Amino acid sequence: MNRRNFLKFTSLASAGMLGSNQLHALDPGIANFPNHQPKIKRVIHLYMAGGLSQFESFDNKPLLKKMDGQFMPESLTKGKQLAQLQGQKLKCFAPRFEFNKYGQSGLEISDRFPHLGKLADDMCIIRSMHTDQINHDPAHTVMNTGSILNGYPSMGAWVTYALGSPNKDLPGFVVLTSAGGGQAQPISSRQWNNGFLPGRYQGVQFNASGDAVHYITNPDGISTKQQGSLINRLNRMNKLLKNKYADPEINTRMSQYDLALRMQASVPTLTDMSNEPKHVIDMYGCKPGDGSFASNCLLARRMAESGVRFIQLYHRGWDHHGNLENGFKTASGLTDQGAAALIQDLKQRGMLDETLIVFSGEFGRTPMSQGGNGRDHHKDCFSMALFGGGIKGGMTYGKSDEFGYAPVENPVHVRDFHATMLHQLGIDHERLSVKFQGLDIRLTGVHKAKVIKDILS
Repeated sequence: MNRRNFLKFTSLASAGMLGSNQLHALDPGIANFPNHQPKIKRVIHLYMAGGLSQFESFDNKPLLKKMDGQFMPESLTKGKQLAQLQGQKLKCFAPRFEFNKYGQSGLEISDRFPHLGKLADDMCIIRSMHTDQINHDPAHTVMNTGSILNGYPSMGAWVTYALGSPNKDLPGFVVLTSAGGGQAQPISSRQWNNGFLPGRYQGVQFNASGDAVHYITNPDGISTKQQGSLINRLNRMNKLLKNKYADPEINTRMSQYDLALRMQASVPTLTDMSNEPKHVIDMYGCKPGDGSFASNCLLARRMAESGVRFIQLYHRGWDHHGNLENGFKTASGLTDQGAAALIQDLKQRGMLDETLIVFSGEFGRTPMSQGGNGRDHHKDCFSMALFGGGIKGGMTYGKSDEFGYAPVENPVHVRDFHATMLHQLGIDHERLSVKFQGLDIRLTGVHKAKVIKDILS
C-alpha cells in the first residue's frame, strides 16, 4: 500500500466513521472482579452541574427561614473557605420554596420537585455530603475521579475497567449533556476521561440532538462492506505494529475501529424512539431527540436496556449566584419530570433494583445570601438523592446543622459515595487499584473511605 492510499484509508476510518478514537468494544473486565456478588448491573448519574442548592431541594431549614436577613453566627463561618463571599457581611438567606412531606415515609422535599416527591418511598436522601473543592471544575474532578489532580480516571472508566462492557455494539460508558436555568458552566471532557487506564475505557459523549455520534452514517459512495474491508486492512497493519511494539493502545485502536463499524448499525437503532408508546413519551414530557434533559433520560433508559453500564446525564443550569428563584424554577422544571419518569420507567420494567440512580451536583450552596438573591458555592455540606440499586427507600441519612452549613451527624465524603457505589457493583474499592508512577492509585484514593452500610437494603 502506498503512502497516499494509507492516508486515505486512515482518514476515512477516523473521520468517515466516527471522528473519535475514544470508543471501546466488548470487554470482560479484569481478573477477580467482581469481588463479591453484585447488587446492581449499572449506574445512572443524573448530574445537576453547577451546584444544586440543598435549601431549595432536599434539606429544609426552618431556623434559616426564621433568621432570613439576619447575620450568620460567626462561630460557623469564621476562618472557613468561601468562594466569592470573602470579606462580605454574611446574612442568612431563607429557603425560597416550601417543603412538603411525601409518601408514607413523609420525606420533606421541596415543592419544586413534585414528580420526584411522588417517589419519596424509593428515595434515600443523604444530607451530610461534603467535598474538597469549592469551585466548579475542581469539584467536578473530585466528584468524578475522587482526586483534585487532573489526569486520574473517572468513576465510569474505573467501573468499565473492572467489570467490562456487556454489549459488544455500544460503549460501556456514555455521557449526555443538556442546559437551562442558570449559568451553563462548561464541562470538560476530561471529567469522563480514562486517565492512565487504557483508552478504551474513556466515556463517549453522545449528542443530545441530531446524530448521536458524529459521522455515524457512511460517507457518500462508501458501503458498509467497504467499511468492513477498510477496517480489516487497517487492523492487519495494526497487528504488524503490535508485533513490533509492546503498546497496549494498539489493541485499543483496533477495538475502536471494530466497535465504530458495529455502532453504525446499533446507534441509529438505539436512538430511534419512533417505537416508544405515546404514554411513555408523555410520562417523560419531552419530544424525543429535542436535546432536553427529559429526552436524555428516555435515551438513558434505552441505553440501560441495551447494556450500557455507566451513564451520566449532565444538566448545566444550577449555578445560581443571583436570580435564584427564577433560575431554580426553570432548572427544576426542566429536570424533575424526566428524572422521575426514568425511575418509574425502570421500576415498571423490573430494572430499578439492578440500577443505582444518583441525583446530585458537584457541591451545594451557602446558607448565606450573595447579592441579596443568590447563593455562593458551598463544599462543606450538600445533599444527594439515591434511588434503586439496593438502597433503602423512604429514608434520610446524615444531618446538617440548623443552618445547613456543616454536617453534624454521619458525614459522607464523595469518596464514601464512590466506595458505596463500587460495593453495590460487586467491587471492593480497596482492591481496585492500578500502579501509576510508583503508586497504587484507587478511585477512593489513600484516604479511609467507607461503604455507607446503613443505607443498603
